[in-house]
Amino acid sequence: MKGIWKYKEFWPEVDPVDLVTLGEGNTPLVPSVHLGKEFDIPNLYFKLETGNPTGSYKDRFAASALTHLVKNRARLCLATSSGNTGAALAAYSARSGLPCFLVIVDGAPSGKVNQMKGYGAKTLMVQGFGIDEVVSEDVFRSLKQFGLGMKSEVQISAYSYSPQGMMGVESIAFEIAEALPENCVKVFSPAGGGGLTLAIGKGFLEWGERDKSYRLPELYCVQPEGNNTIAGALINGQEKANPIKESKTKISGLQVPNVIDGNQTIEVCRRLNGGGEIVMDQQVFELQKALAFKEGIYCEPAGAVSLAGAIKARKAGVVNKSDSVVCVITGHGFKDPQSLQRMIKKEEDYFESIDGATKYIIKNLAN
Repeated sequence: MKGIWKYKEFWPEVDPVDLVTLGEGNTPLVPSVHLGKEFDIPNLYFKLETGNPTGSYKDRFAASALTHLVKNRARLCLATSSGNTGAALAAYSARSGLPCFLVIVDGAPSGKVNQMKGYGAKTLMVQGFGIDEVVSEDVFRSLKQFGLGMKSEVQISAYSYSPQGMMGVESIAFEIAEALPENCVKVFSPAGGGGLTLAIGKGFLEWGERDKSYRLPELYCVQPEGNNTIAGALINGQEKANPIKESKTKISGLQVPNVIDGNQTIEVCRRLNGGGEIVMDQQVFELQKALAFKEGIYCEPAGAVSLAGAIKARKAGVVNKSDSVVCVITGHGFKDPQSLQRMIKKEEDYFESIDGATKYIIKNLAN
């Protein structure tokens, strides 16, 4: 077995005939070439979940979720999504032969919605869903009831709703543990509802149970200021996450006003001696551009949130110069084409002759 199924002994047994896979997992862990030096983090690594089949870590979730839907003989895949979950579930539903119906977050990026449709999923956008706490709770409750009648559980990338799917996400931690077995490691994970961070934390703890010599890493939950439900509670020593009435961040995928997995995320970060970091949207957008221009990593804005948190932690002395720092890069930039316009010039530089263009190149090289 390869990919996430390499670690199948960590999970309840599944008949191989029910496995739904597109080769997800086994994503690169690459060292920084430039940004680590720039921000005084010499041992900076990026876990590139952009390398999964549909371009995000949610493929790990979808593979496990659809495998269990097939195992349980569900009649359909029913889910909610802000983008990446829906794209992944749509692809893996197509692979499994199950019809896929997705209720998507109000204002989800067109690139992600089109990707869902490209795999044949039916998409429904509900006004206020994913932005307003009350509307979001109502959608979750209604879909859950409908799903039960179809022998299917609503697939939401959170332990609160889809623990079987989230088991697949734990494999991120297993891969990091294998790649960096002895270093003092600090892992930074972006969070909306907290599911990703919780899965990584649970994965590290499970790895530590099997290998008593393994030095557990520290885990940090990073959130944009406009969706501070978990990170602030970690910083302030609170035991519970704080729901907000309306998410105000512009970072797609992290607009989750509800607590969802927040309380468990706080617990697992504390067990791993980590904490929380709150970052600003503008810095995230700037780092998204820096990752592309200086590291060759084209990620969605949410993928740059972890790096923003690591940089802030380094400036505050939370991260030491000798630490190995891993930033989880959650999804590929092609999923959010609107964000690309913030990164590049709207018009090409225009010259009347090749001589003018040549002089421009030489001038820029000199600078």
